[in-house]
Amino acid sequence: MQQAIAILDSGVGGLTVVKEVMRQLPQEKIIYFGDTARTPYGPRPAEEVTRFTHQIVDYLKQFQPKMIVIACNTATAVAIDEIRAELTIPVVGVIHPGARAAIKTSRTQRIGVIGTEGTIKSRAYEVALRQISPNIQVVSQACPSFVPLVEKGLFRSEETRRTVEETLSELRRYPMDCLILGCTHYPFLSELISSVMGPQVTLISSAEETAREISTILYHKGMLATSNSMPVHQFFCSGEPRMFKAIAQSWLNEQIKVTPVVWQVPNII
Repeated sequence: MQQAIAILDSGVGGLTVVKEVMRQLPQEKIIYFGDTARTPYGPRPAEEVTRFTHQIVDYLKQFQPKMIVIACNTATAVAIDEIRAELTIPVVGVIHPGARAAIKTSRTQRIGVIGTEGTIKSRAYEVALRQISPNIQVVSQACPSFVPLVEKGLFRSEETRRTVEETLSELRRYPMDCLILGCTHYPFLSELISSVMGPQVTLISSAEETAREISTILYHKGMLATSNSMPVHQFFCSGEPRMFKAIAQSWLNEQIKVTPVVWQVPNII
């Protein structure tokens, strides 16, 4: 099938999933939407995040995608069930793939989770982890300062290093061998996070496992792309496109075009 995979996020974080889908499924066309005008989603009420997610999905419907990927942990936690009920095409989130990857990696069954306030408050990762392994020990922490730093492109600044150290100072004392990056923005900070947590802690990004799940679903449904020509991906953002484009091109290591989308003012409140 030559229809696109539509991937959405609150901002640039979902590009971590895009990069992995491009690596694992190079023939698949991707349409990406980053809601940069309203990022971050983490501190927002669940009803608002759900409304924003519906709005983005409604926008993406015009492209007739064969699959929707909610590459935002906060939106996955609060909105994926409603989106799945609304659509007839497959809808994939990032929480269960991340949980599976952590359980496959962990030897001690002691796993940490960092994420936005909304994701941590939902306890979605704890539920997903214990569905697979009921006796697993989980410690979670919200890191609300991380997403704004990533959206500004401050991946290795002194301010970011100091913020990561201060934010994770308590969590690093907990005995764990895996730390789930429960926000798709966080892999942009993986070097700093890893240096703070130490070499004994493996960082788990859901991007690789999510791409694997996308591949599996498309294969079993006979929906994989069949064209041998390289796809032309499309990128949209709701905020000022220059920073989004700079981050995307650096992360994906290719030139892209970004189309800005202006929401109606009442929806930005």
